[in-house]
Amino acid sequence: MQALYVVIPVLCIFTIAYRYYSAFIAAKVMVLDDARLTPAHTKYDGANYHPMSRWVLFGHHFAAIAGAGPLVGPVLAAQFGYAPGLMWLVGGCVLCGAVHDSMCLWASTRLGGRSLAEIARSQIGPVAGTTGAVAILFILIVALAGLGIAVVNALAESAWSTFTIGMTIPIGVAMGFHMFVFRKGKIREATILGIIAIFAAVIFGRTFAESSLGHYLVMSRHQVTAAMAIYAFTASVLPMWMLLTPRGYLSTFMKIGTIAFLALGVIIVNPTLEAPAFSSFVHGGGPIIPGPLYPFVFITIACGAISGFHSLIATGTTPKMVDKERDIRPIGYAGMLCEGFVGVMALIAATALHPGDYFAINTSAATFSTLGIPTVNLATLQAEVGEVVTARPGGAVSLAVGMAQIFSSLPGMRGLMAYWYHFAIMFEALFILTTIDSGTRVGRFLVQEFGGRAWKKLAEPEWLPGSLGATAFMVLAWGYFIWTGNINTIWPLFGIANQLLGAVALAVGTTILINIGRTKYAWVTFLPLCFLSVTTMTAGFMSIRDNFWPLAVNANPDLHVQGYVLSISTAIMMICCVIILTAAAGRWMKVLSGRAATTLELAGA
Repeated sequence: MQALYVVIPVLCIFTIAYRYYSAFIAAKVMVLDDARLTPAHTKYDGANYHPMSRWVLFGHHFAAIAGAGPLVGPVLAAQFGYAPGLMWLVGGCVLCGAVHDSMCLWASTRLGGRSLAEIARSQIGPVAGTTGAVAILFILIVALAGLGIAVVNALAESAWSTFTIGMTIPIGVAMGFHMFVFRKGKIREATILGIIAIFAAVIFGRTFAESSLGHYLVMSRHQVTAAMAIYAFTASVLPMWMLLTPRGYLSTFMKIGTIAFLALGVIIVNPTLEAPAFSSFVHGGGPIIPGPLYPFVFITIACGAISGFHSLIATGTTPKMVDKERDIRPIGYAGMLCEGFVGVMALIAATALHPGDYFAINTSAATFSTLGIPTVNLATLQAEVGEVVTARPGGAVSLAVGMAQIFSSLPGMRGLMAYWYHFAIMFEALFILTTIDSGTRVGRFLVQEFGGRAWKKLAEPEWLPGSLGATAFMVLAWGYFIWTGNINTIWPLFGIANQLLGAVALAVGTTILINIGRTKYAWVTFLPLCFLSVTTMTAGFMSIRDNFWPLAVNANPDLHVQGYVLSISTAIMMICCVIILTAAAGRWMKVLSGRAATTLELAGA
């Protein structure tokens, strides 16, 4: 199978979906109206509520939602072959993920920038609201751990990679002051300078790594985890304009530019997809994802097709900065299409590797030795990138190798594979870190919002002790999972958490449409809800039964705590989801039977 036969049809499908399906949702389902003032104007405070231009906000939103999921998920799902992941990436993105993101952003914008939990409380009822707050907070912590573990595995023991990604922080701060303080509104200037600085960081990263100072940035897995926690804590309490927005904007240019260049490279090089359409692991027994194709390919792909994490961004930071309602369509729907395309490119890069090379990178040496699959180009690839890439599970390293292999095959690019590899690592880390800092900030809002019911002072976002305490809680919580876990346990848990949250958000969206009298359009969210909830509940049950609980009763006592934590965490998330779905169904029955009145709060009347 040639990659070109994948890229062109996918681009056509996404273009048609945006042109027609998103227009239908914007006009008939959401009824977007620029005459309505958004929370960025009605609640302007210059910090959290601040109107942004469509493209700058698109950059922030895309940077926040496009974390490790669309990169790592498809790479890990390549275990099953290229066909299952490709079909779900395209169909799921168009019919589920983009709808999910658009509806959440619209609902929060219409309701003054409320969080998903508060929207659930107002639209479904207090039980759903309280349960939703607990579930969302719990799921967010797990999701951030799942996203973070990929960057930890990629940056560990690599001074070049650590230097490059570390430099994006001062570059982002400098851009923020340039755009919003020293040269207000000069976005183009800041963009050009930022991009030049990013490329300089990649190029001079090698010089720094080989210097006498390089050893200071050769960090262990735990040291990278601690550094990432410190960064996330700092970024989530600083004003949005100072770091998150400009860094997200810059990273979006890098992300979209890199993916576009990768697509161009795929078109020119037209690599062969070395992986089979369906591998021998579709029935289970795979060395990376321990389960059968259904339902595990769906929780493994996760963000690339539909991501519950996006609902937290779409009801967190983004709605507080929407300038006009019509901006919701390109930010919400098109933003998710871009993420889906990222997932397709990641799948192509991974499956362009020979299966032996792919599994040698994504499994431990002991596990790979049992597969009986020979490597083909691994020794050459490893020498060319200048890093040890074998037994580096998590998907990030194999993706970087696959991307570098395609880029270095372009005319005039031979001999530059080491630079392309580290550029790809920076590209992936930017995806992940911008999601982690935004997610931590959203978590801070949730902790303060929920805790404010017991102590009103905590709910005040401008109260510094409350903000610092809530942020510290979030960082320590997701940091624990990364510190003690590995990709084989954290990623399935992340996938379950992520997709359950997506089901909750779709249930809230369906409730909103029924509440405002647009029941004839409720199928837009209801059909994805049915598929996602059944699939993820099945995956959760199978994960507890086959993967997590066996750790709790394993002969090795060191695994018992981990097994109990994973099993109990999954069970709690599933129970919370069932409670919310039951409460939502009860609300639907009341409205449809006439026992509860419809509301015009969101209808635009």
